[in-house]
Amino acid sequence: MTTADLTPAGPMDAPAHPRPAAYPLAPAGTVPSWWRDASATALWAVLLWVTALWVQGGGLAELGSLAGLLTSTGRLTGLVASALLLVQVLLMARVPWLEQAWGQDGLARLHRTVGFTSFNLMWAHIVLIALGYAAASPQGLWGTIVDLVLEYPGMLLAVAGTAALCLVVVTSVKRARARLRYESWHLIHLYGYLGAGLALPHQLWTGQEFLTSTLATVFWWGLYAVAAGAVLGWRVGLPLWRSLRSPLVVSGVRPEGPGATTVTVSGPGVARMRVQAGQFFVWRFLDGPGWTRGHPYSVSAAPDGRSLRLTAAHRGDGSARLAALRPGTRVLVEGPYGRLHPGVRSRRKVLLLGAGIGIVPLRALLEALPQQPGDVTIVQRAGSREQLHLAEETSALAAARGARHVVVEGHRLVTRRSWLPAQAAHLMDEQALRELVPDVADHDVFLCGAPDWMDAARDAALACGVPAERIHLERFAY
Repeated sequence: MTTADLTPAGPMDAPAHPRPAAYPLAPAGTVPSWWRDASATALWAVLLWVTALWVQGGGLAELGSLAGLLTSTGRLTGLVASALLLVQVLLMARVPWLEQAWGQDGLARLHRTVGFTSFNLMWAHIVLIALGYAAASPQGLWGTIVDLVLEYPGMLLAVAGTAALCLVVVTSVKRARARLRYESWHLIHLYGYLGAGLALPHQLWTGQEFLTSTLATVFWWGLYAVAAGAVLGWRVGLPLWRSLRSPLVVSGVRPEGPGATTVTVSGPGVARMRVQAGQFFVWRFLDGPGWTRGHPYSVSAAPDGRSLRLTAAHRGDGSARLAALRPGTRVLVEGPYGRLHPGVRSRRKVLLLGAGIGIVPLRALLEALPQQPGDVTIVQRAGSREQLHLAEETSALAAARGARHVVVEGHRLVTRRSWLPAQAAHLMDEQALRELVPDVADHDVFLCGAPDWMDAARDAALACGVPAERIHLERFAY
């Protein structure tokens, strides 16, 4: 295994940072930690309330016959699927409190679990309703299905909505995602909003639980209003309002080695943004066709109240376009998002472990973390020297702050899932981590890189005795 400190690029490349006389306890996250438990409790409360409305609407009383059992159970699965679909829309709305409470990684896992559960329940609803109606009809199964689709109000719209949701789910499967460009996947994923919207008329016109009482009607309309309001407010309204009130523009563009670009954004709106090092924004650069597709990029320098800096590798059309941006280009941003920031720190010592372009938020954290000499170690993993993004300035910054910068270079190990290069195949992952940082169990560990690599690095940290709550990571893979 090659582990070598890079030579500092020189004092001019490292900003001056006064070192604190003593380590201050990091503040809590932007929102209290109990928000996560409260939001999970709210989700279960919604599902229980939906079930209660089904019971109130006579759901239990209809279970006595085969047709009634199938139809009533089908209604329940449909109601729960609808509620989860609206929760899914709310999770996609990037509500700041949810983002800060769960973090990008936790929210992504919840988003995926809720989405696939809703999709499976939706198909259970379709199958059970069709079988239930067919059991009570002389038309048979296929005749009943045709009658349901063509004769019941809103059903054609519901079929179109189901097709849209199927497209979203199919392209969310890992193998399918790997074959799609981010831009294509992002466009297809917007059909989730369309699917939810097309299902609404069917539910309002034929849904028994929507119409049984004023309370039920208010609940369902309220749930739809909250989901739609969150999307329109935080994903559309807030970025536009920020842009009109305090415009942001590109103030600098520079190449960052082969295949990467650093962009600096300035403007009066920067001072109003409560962003911390390590967080990310969804960026839209108004430079021509395709500007509507947002891309998540972390800030690559600690915010100074005057400008924001991002660095991205050229992985798709959107990131490759960064190199062609011109100063003065208007910028729309959503955020800041994520919990990969100093506020989650709980220990004096910190290990920053990044791979490839994943070094970007960790470089910003290195700049912003209060620290004494020896408190922070930053390990930069790359397949080759060309992939050592921001390496020289990271090394210079580490020298200025009294941190240790270690480079682990070499092509990836393919014989097992590992965070190590191939030349370190003789070492266990946790053994190598202990060699680099012997007291790693006493550290907070921040990770950023490709998802599989982060999983391997997280497993190594856990095996070294680092508690799960002290391992902080973000997943940016779509």
